[in-house]
Amino acid sequence: MNRIDAKFAALRAAGQKGFVAYICAGDPNLKTTAALARAFERVGVDVLELGIPFSDPLADGVVNQLAAERALASGTTLPGVVRMVAGLRRDGCQIPIVFYAYFNVLLRHGLKKFAREAAAAGVDGVLALDLPPEEATGYEPLLQQAGIHPIYLVAPTTPPARIRQIARHAAGFIYYVSREGVTGMQPKVAAAIGARVARIRKIARLPVAVGFGVSNPQQARQVAASADAVVVGSAIVNQIAQGKSPAAVARFVAPMVNAVKSWSAVA
Repeated sequence: MNRIDAKFAALRAAGQKGFVAYICAGDPNLKTTAALARAFERVGVDVLELGIPFSDPLADGVVNQLAAERALASGTTLPGVVRMVAGLRRDGCQIPIVFYAYFNVLLRHGLKKFAREAAAAGVDGVLALDLPPEEATGYEPLLQQAGIHPIYLVAPTTPPARIRQIARHAAGFIYYVSREGVTGMQPKVAAAIGARVARIRKIARLPVAVGFGVSNPQQARQVAASADAVVVGSAIVNQIAQGKSPAAVARFVAPMVNAVKSWSAVA
């Protein structure tokens, strides 16, 4: 079973919500990224999303653009990230890993080669953020044959017909990206997320992970009330940008993980 599926099945059985951490691979270097992966697994992060650095990350905010610049400056490449994941698996790290990549990076490497190497290394999912599902006919089957889940984004403006189309292609989970409330969440905004997640669930029989600009435990718990998993990215990347050690970054993440995990017990 794919590690993503196994993780969400275990979370459902325990009545818990999941925590997805995003970092840019190679920021500031791949040795640190590997140390962060191990530290995150120890504090209970459920899924690790690794951004593959790209020279023109137009869909990312400034924080993640700067992270990609630092990673590229350190010499990070897609093959290097794949080798790092293989090393983590050899060391016994079992956290589900999703690559977050611009499609051009995968295309330049060779789709068939990438799928084969990523599967052998232990990659569980790929989110090609600028590839719509209707254009993935030469990509999706290669991932599926390799046992890797293609993951897709849904936005607040995505209409039901489009969600239905995405759901036919997606596996693992749906990543719902809400652009509202980035600087702080109000109850009415949390309610809006709940309504939209409910709409997605009616169409897609997959867990829904919500990325919201979460930066503290209170926000993480509020999002967990509606989502199957909470995604935290920029707040973690900011910690790395400040030069914090992997242990210190994990200490920053741990209270948010605990807030998400304890939601069902305290809600």
